[in-house]
Amino acid sequence: MPRFFVVPNGVEKIVDHIKIRYHNMPMYITENGYSSLLNPNMTMHDLLHDFKRIEYHKAYLTALRRAIRKGADVRGYMVWSLFDNFEWSSGYDITFGLYYVDRQTLERIPKLSVQWFSSFLNNDSDTNIEDLGKQYRSKYVIIDVV
Repeated sequence: MPRFFVVPNGVEKIVDHIKIRYHNMPMYITENGYSSLLNPNMTMHDLLHDFKRIEYHKAYLTALRRAIRKGADVRGYMVWSLFDNFEWSSGYDITFGLYYVDRQTLERIPKLSVQWFSSFLNNDSDTNIEDLGKQYRSKYVIIDVV
């Protein structure tokens, strides 16, 4: 998305700045997420294999870890967002969610990033993204309707 810049080391810098400026008050990062435009040519496979979202969060969490190791009191990090949702200026054309929402049936379908976050939260963050993709394909039947 042109209006959203991806600058992972920026989170480290802002957390460091807030740590110094506000005497290391507890911090919560309440919204951080990767957006992608829906493309009419995208298949369900493309929608669910959100490798760029995983790379985005890995990079931001790595930078945040550096700030925490330097002493920042960060107590929470919330992903924006759990589900693909309505964005005021773009409707449903931009996806931020870890789950794809089928607008016809309202079914919520987990993207690969759900599995990555689960591994991350369970301290199994060394899991290779490509391996997750293979595991994901074996767990879910993905039907592309073109």
